[in-house]
Amino acid sequence: MAIKNLTFLIFPLIFSLLMLCSQHLAHSASVFSTTTGGRWVLLQESIGISAMHIQVLKNNKVIIFDRTDFGASNLSLPDGNCGYIDETVRPKDCTAHSVLYDIASNSFRPLTILTNTWCSSGAVDPNGTLIQAGGDKKGERVIRSFTPCDDNSCDWVEFSAPLLSRRWYASSQILPDGRIIIVGGRRVFTYEFYPKNFKIRDNIFLHFLVKTKDPQEENNLYPFLHLLPDGNLFIFANNRSILLDYTRNKVIKEYPVLPYGARNFPCTGSSVLLPLQLNRGTDMAELPQAEVMICGGSKPGSYVKAYMEHVYDEASRTCGRLKVTDPKPNWSMELMPTPRVMNDMLLLPTGAVIIINGATNGSAGWNDAVNPVFHPFLYLPEENPAQRFVVLNPSNIPRMYHSTAALLPDGRILVGGSNPHPTYNFTAYPYRTELSLEAFYPPYLDPLYVHLKPSILGVESTGKTVSYKEMFTVTFVLTLYRSDLGISVVMMTPSFNTHSVSMNQRMLVLKVVNVERLSAYGYKVNAIGPTNVNVAPPGYYMLFLVNAGIPSHAVWVKLR
Repeated sequence: MAIKNLTFLIFPLIFSLLMLCSQHLAHSASVFSTTTGGRWVLLQESIGISAMHIQVLKNNKVIIFDRTDFGASNLSLPDGNCGYIDETVRPKDCTAHSVLYDIASNSFRPLTILTNTWCSSGAVDPNGTLIQAGGDKKGERVIRSFTPCDDNSCDWVEFSAPLLSRRWYASSQILPDGRIIIVGGRRVFTYEFYPKNFKIRDNIFLHFLVKTKDPQEENNLYPFLHLLPDGNLFIFANNRSILLDYTRNKVIKEYPVLPYGARNFPCTGSSVLLPLQLNRGTDMAELPQAEVMICGGSKPGSYVKAYMEHVYDEASRTCGRLKVTDPKPNWSMELMPTPRVMNDMLLLPTGAVIIINGATNGSAGWNDAVNPVFHPFLYLPEENPAQRFVVLNPSNIPRMYHSTAALLPDGRILVGGSNPHPTYNFTAYPYRTELSLEAFYPPYLDPLYVHLKPSILGVESTGKTVSYKEMFTVTFVLTLYRSDLGISVVMMTPSFNTHSVSMNQRMLVLKVVNVERLSAYGYKVNAIGPTNVNVAPPGYYMLFLVNAGIPSHAVWVKLR
């Protein structure tokens, strides 16, 4: 333990020597130092439920839910409503298993889920409605929705048309035509689409999901999905990946095996599609390079050893990067400062990646991991390889199995959840069921850099939306504009996060035409909308401005 503690002391000291003012992140040079390490703020000691699934919505609210068969939560349903834990025994459960969290007021209200959402998936459709699929038992074939509203009238809606297969531990991805593809699940080797078209049976067999299933541990649940700029789907399961043309059910390419362990549930790592750079080059018809990064996970067999023998293997320290659009791509391997399993990976508006939550030993599952990792890691994709990882300040709350994280429009990271037990257990030691919500403030939110932070006044465009290949204008105020570094215009999708998978996570760095000064502190930047629907599916995005590595508070824009 002394060696591990010393490691966490040494890494910040090493990185405090870096002069980040000369470095270039994914799209913008930075003049701030990461040595502040960020800070943690407890938002709510308890929201009554454990945040197993989380989605930021276009009205700056966050929908959070767990599962309906945990037993009673610590939050009552409104108006004396009750549900039933089991349809046969039918004990009453008059508590909530979902809440709607308001970012601005730091408040929440209970919502009502009718069927079990345990280990389900989700994606936001082009209109901003969360389409949520599957779960366990009576919820395994259910499609649900949640449409944001301006008052307190909105709640969960369940559709009568079911999924064609049970979708427990499946993944969802929004597509260029606005449909959602739902892939895999426990002992399910197919994919299907929403909205349903029952004139066509679209429950399509994918042999890749069979090939990636281990005999004792599946290790291919919650497959990583990334929509590539050519419109095809990158699918990663266990330690293998393919490029799928889902319109023809044809595997276009098989990628090399990612070494050093498995990466999907229960040997759970995490994945991001690194920022798509639309600001490089002059030909708008040219597709941007796409690169996938996968970090963490554990050895095959770790779940069985933890569950059956209470032996907790060390997790993987490795990260792999793959330029999936290259003709002959190969994995480029790197080492994190410490091993990590059940980690969440989120893109930040600066182009950096934050790696947060998780444990050092074991695997996903009930009580199957030990030694939580309290320190987030900041990963700088375009820094020199030896200088890419920065160890940030720790939380004091273990975030183990069933933890979540999400980027908020103000640049903070919302962190919640952790329930390593098959039921709610508020007194378990050392890892209780965690009902709290906290926020991590990355270093760019340090008050030291407020003079570099842009404040968006408005977005001007044709039809009040951002259109493909069309110029639009963002007006903003800024105390200190670094003209030598320029302003970056970034669009980011809010992701559906659960089980270390941030579904539909996407970041676009747009082409900037010019920046004009309007007054002493007033400016406008003209930028070009994304290339096409393959590069950026239609829907709602958070739009950030980034000046010298410091992002603005985002505004919501609709792309169509």
